[in-house]
Amino acid sequence: MQRVDQYASFGGRQEVWKHASQTLGCEMKLAVYLPEQALRDQKCPVLYWLSGLTCSEQNFITKAGAQAHAARHGVIVVVPDTSPRGEALANDPAYDLGQGAGFYVNAIQAPWAEHYRMQDYVAVELPALVEQHFAASQLRSIFGHSMGGHGALVTALRHPGRYKSVSAFSPIVAPSQVPWGQKALGAYLGTDREAWKFWDTVELVKMATQERLPLLVDQGDADEFLANQLRPELLQRACEAVGHPLTLRMQPGYDHSYYFIATFLADHFSHHCAALAGSPN
Repeated sequence: MQRVDQYASFGGRQEVWKHASQTLGCEMKLAVYLPEQALRDQKCPVLYWLSGLTCSEQNFITKAGAQAHAARHGVIVVVPDTSPRGEALANDPAYDLGQGAGFYVNAIQAPWAEHYRMQDYVAVELPALVEQHFAASQLRSIFGHSMGGHGALVTALRHPGRYKSVSAFSPIVAPSQVPWGQKALGAYLGTDREAWKFWDTVELVKMATQERLPLLVDQGDADEFLANQLRPELLQRACEAVGHPLTLRMQPGYDHSYYFIATFLADHFSHHCAALAGSPN
């Protein structure tokens, strides 16, 4: 682990680190906000943020205003990159596949399988790294945006008991039914659509038996991707069918941007920190 940036912020410190990932076989960057308590070596819960297509570890920490909320609640915020990176790694000219578009799955198809194991990185390697190197407790929650919203929901549902709470902004809830997801899942996982179901929130909700972790989803009704790529109504129907707790908030006039995220981010911090503290959501 090597720190490459640090900035004082709201009594804590926003840092950026790089490390050699054993899971991905390349160097990765991650952003870590440490509240004042963590700087004093007081163990703090950790909130993981997963970003969307084309993003890196920088977008959320520079645009969302998360540091003030993290400082107020005394929570560490960890933001990984969205894919493996490097000139020697597989890539694609399109913005929605390859570097910047790892989709938080474990790829099994060439040429992606060697490095594109973002699910194992986010769910296994990253928490172990964070809990080893920072004043982090084993209390974890997870949220994200768009492709990262998909990643957060899928990661929480695939690992019952590992996260205290989950939420998402504008998530791709049914990747097996929309163009972004079909392209990514087809490339990374192959043509077996049965295998896709284990990376699809709508399908995972139907399978959930060990845990019914409440889902909080905010979606702008002016989002340009709403009808074609996001389709939150599919998640709503799936949750209603099996009794999975879902709070879906359609926000009038809001789009897909970080202006939308910043507007409702305080609500999501409150949602997660109540769960991390053991209080009702």
